[in-house]
Amino acid sequence: MSDADAPKPANPAELRARAAVLDAADPLAAYTAHFVPGDDLVAYLDGNSLGRPVASVPTALDDFVRTQWAGRLIRGWDELWLTRPAELGDRIGAACLGAASGQTIVADSTSVLIFKLLRAAIATQQTVDLDRDELVILRDEFPTDRFIIERLADDHGLTVRWVDAPLDAGITPELAAQVVGPRTIAALFSGVAYRSAWWADMPAVTATVQAAGALVIWDCSHAVGSVPLEFDAWGVDYAVGCSYKYLNGGPGAPAWAYVAARHHDTLRNPIPGWLGAAAPFSMTEGYTPAPGIGSLVSGTPPILTMVALGEMLSLIEVATIAAIREKSIALACYAIELVDTLIPAATVSTPREAARRGSHLTIDHPNSAVAVERLWAQGIIPDFRHPSGVRIGLSPLSTSFAEVERGIRALADALS
Repeated sequence: MSDADAPKPANPAELRARAAVLDAADPLAAYTAHFVPGDDLVAYLDGNSLGRPVASVPTALDDFVRTQWAGRLIRGWDELWLTRPAELGDRIGAACLGAASGQTIVADSTSVLIFKLLRAAIATQQTVDLDRDELVILRDEFPTDRFIIERLADDHGLTVRWVDAPLDAGITPELAAQVVGPRTIAALFSGVAYRSAWWADMPAVTATVQAAGALVIWDCSHAVGSVPLEFDAWGVDYAVGCSYKYLNGGPGAPAWAYVAARHHDTLRNPIPGWLGAAAPFSMTEGYTPAPGIGSLVSGTPPILTMVALGEMLSLIEVATIAAIREKSIALACYAIELVDTLIPAATVSTPREAARRGSHLTIDHPNSAVAVERLWAQGIIPDFRHPSGVRIGLSPLSTSFAEVERGIRALADALS
């Protein structure tokens, strides 16, 4: 479904009435009851920053504390916990990434995993070709991604090649082709851009970077759980993403990393730790990495914070990422209609073409910062992005069409 396909109501009253019709026809409508309600919440439009807790999480956490932590204590590591990062990784791979088992693992934070994969790419590429000395990234990429690339470039005497993209877009095969070449080590791009929600043509960009002999690392923090990904089919090298947005793992939930099986033999973890070793409990001298994706692990995995992530994955597995994507498109089409009708002075800085859009919208307006501050005090939660953007997150399983209508109507009042 594209924006052009969506019916255009003639006035705000029809838009409001249409929310009830859309909710009644929504095959995923019942899932909104699977999330813990907020006491003062009127409309939550920030699931692209922090997903709401699944309703089963309090019971699951209590059960974990009582039966696994207290009940099994140190025995839990051998019985359950040491394999949990790979098991959850495989579930994320199957449900969201189009990845066969053994290629995805849950560990560390997004920042740490981006550092690990970039540093591993540098080591791999320069072992083969010392003339490769450039890293590629968008100039307005998410700050962490830029900061890490700049630090690694500084530490290793490399050059950063910056890519400029329009405010309402992101990386394209054409832009990538202009900067990658025989000196490129790796390119780091977002699958879905954090500000504009531009969903890159990931297979085409991947092929463009690889044609230059370089590796591509995808930051899929705003993509995983909101758009269907096919890493294996697209030939992706490396990818990483957080689990507290559309995977609803909660504040500080661990991130995940994907490394294609073809790279496992050359994968060099720059932070070797005992649980990434082949025989972690042998305590012998020297480091021998664990086989496969397990070598990317460094320290003790954050088992407790994986509980909420597992509960959300159970919902995604039943709902399916294909159905989630269909609702995401419908929510965004409706939200754009609302913005066009109620906030004509705003600029939609997100692709209107559904195929190039993730699951959030950014609209730009001079009064955005003040408006968001006012809305938060009213229990209406979008977020603000410098310099003038309001991001409207549309988390398909937890968001209703009526909630979107309430939120954008209030935003229109606040902006005026």
